[in-house]
Amino acid sequence: MTELAGSPVDTAGPVPVPDEPVPVADEPGAPPARGGRRERDAAGGPDFCRSEQAPGRPIGRLADDRCSVLALARGDSGVATASPAQRWLLVEQPGPWGVDALRQSRFDPAVAELVAQRARAENVRVLLVRRPGDRLVDSRRRWAYVDGRPGHEGLWWSVRGTDAELVDAPWDGSVGEPTGGPTYLVCAHGGHDACCALRGRPLARVMPGADVWECSHLGGCRFASNVLVLPHGFYYGQVPGDGADLVAAHAGGRVALPWLRGRAGLAPAAQAAQHTAREELALLGVDDLPPRAVRRLTPAGAEVERWVVTLAGPDGDVVAEVESRPAPEATRLTCRARHEAHSRTWHVRLLSVV
Repeated sequence: MTELAGSPVDTAGPVPVPDEPVPVADEPGAPPARGGRRERDAAGGPDFCRSEQAPGRPIGRLADDRCSVLALARGDSGVATASPAQRWLLVEQPGPWGVDALRQSRFDPAVAELVAQRARAENVRVLLVRRPGDRLVDSRRRWAYVDGRPGHEGLWWSVRGTDAELVDAPWDGSVGEPTGGPTYLVCAHGGHDACCALRGRPLARVMPGADVWECSHLGGCRFASNVLVLPHGFYYGQVPGDGADLVAAHAGGRVALPWLRGRAGLAPAAQAAQHTAREELALLGVDDLPPRAVRRLTPAGAEVERWVVTLAGPDGDVVAEVESRPAPEATRLTCRARHEAHSRTWHVRLLSVV
């Protein structure tokens, strides 16, 4: 049975998730703002357009107690941790991002809530993006709709005149220019977790892909550097060096298995089964081994959960038995976590290749 250790209990959902409060100026544990008080914008709230005012702004270096450093030392596996989202709205928004990137950025705050409400209703995940280097001059106020559903894959870029246009714009691929190759999003959201900025921003600056962006929170912060490859929705973690091997794999229509967390939208058990089957059968094509069925054998929420997963192989079905159970040791799963938690470990055994 293949052991896939260290996958987390929770993964990122289709919309930005609520976060624990973090210190801001004039609150305990935070440095004071200039003049001894918190600087505010015209509306009277914190000015998220100033880097020093962005909540959770990363401070310091990649120290030994950072979540990504500890995860590497433990040998945590990111397998089966891709997001359940299969459709995305990408919004180009340079400048600093707070913990909640959409609402705590230069994006129109009155429009942000309307976009978030629509995204929840339509099961679309909103991600802010910016070009590596965060230069305002690079911004063309672009936005994109992305569909990662098998058989519907596509990414279409448009330009908005105002943020309010996104509230009623079609999110279905009927407008915009389609892309001709992979788009690479590197999580660089230091306002959410320091590791994402400390590892993600350097990677985004040197990644050799033709279309590379920094993006807001992808989930799985301890697996930084995290990369999402669109439109297919492949999540990667702990990407080393300049990411050239990952880019080369996708240029050839293959996944980069050593760093693959999974494909967005698939059930975690299917992600785990697919990863093991890819490894044992050497099937690395982006469309290889699609799931045909996921059958649960234990009640949801049981301490030890089991499934039988059926994948469509090139010569017939590939059937796998999948087991998930809590890791024996509770750990801090993010740099900002206040409490330790148990991740999940995944264990896969191929039963038959028909």
